[in-house]
Amino acid sequence: MEQQILSVIVPVYNEQNTVQKVLDKILSVDLIGGVEIEIVLVDDCSTDQTAQIINKYIQNRKDANIKHYRHEKNKGKGGAIHTGLASAKGDFVIIQDADLEYDPEEFNIMLGPILDGHADVVYGSRFSGGKPHRALFFWHTIGNKFLTFLSNVFTNLNLTDIETCYKLFKKEIINQIDLKEKRFGFEPEVTAKVSRIPGIRIYEVGISYYGRSFEDGKKIGWRDGFRAMYAILKYNVFSK
Repeated sequence: MEQQILSVIVPVYNEQNTVQKVLDKILSVDLIGGVEIEIVLVDDCSTDQTAQIINKYIQNRKDANIKHYRHEKNKGKGGAIHTGLASAKGDFVIIQDADLEYDPEEFNIMLGPILDGHADVVYGSRFSGGKPHRALFFWHTIGNKFLTFLSNVFTNLNLTDIETCYKLFKKEIINQIDLKEKRFGFEPEVTAKVSRIPGIRIYEVGISYYGRSFEDGKKIGWRDGFRAMYAILKYNVFSK
């Protein structure tokens, strides 16, 4: 059987304090089923020392399968994901934020339903299962649950967390989708479009969540919530 590869797309913007730790964590993971890791780093025009840290890291880890791209203009998380998807060569694709809120050790939890032949797409839910979950931001939680509810109304799915970073796709599935959103509208857009693929099998598993405060560098805010709500309506109703 040909070697299978998981492409880990890492959008990065001003994460000089955490990007090296995230890369270390990704490369330390021993994936089930003998699956290998390809890292696709996309620096979305960072203005701190992120680019220098990444370049030095790659020089010191020539044994690792790491691709590195840099945007000369900030395009947003969705734009970075588009760049990563265009160059990812793996059989499977997952998104990994560079801020340590999600644990790469849980890639195997995500991979399980796909390798077992049950799923085509797996969402990692921060709101189900018994994994550790930092207590933060009551109104963010309410907002996330409302957006998930609104999305479910239109997709007829019973997901608990559409805004999760951890979404794992078979590459042939994500390749079918024409993605438009450049910023945080990516999450509801991809959910809307993947739900309409005939015969699609979407699973959800519980994951840990080590959330950051704004003092720690968290970037998402209330405007992104309104954009997500707009994207749910746009891709489920107006451009179906």
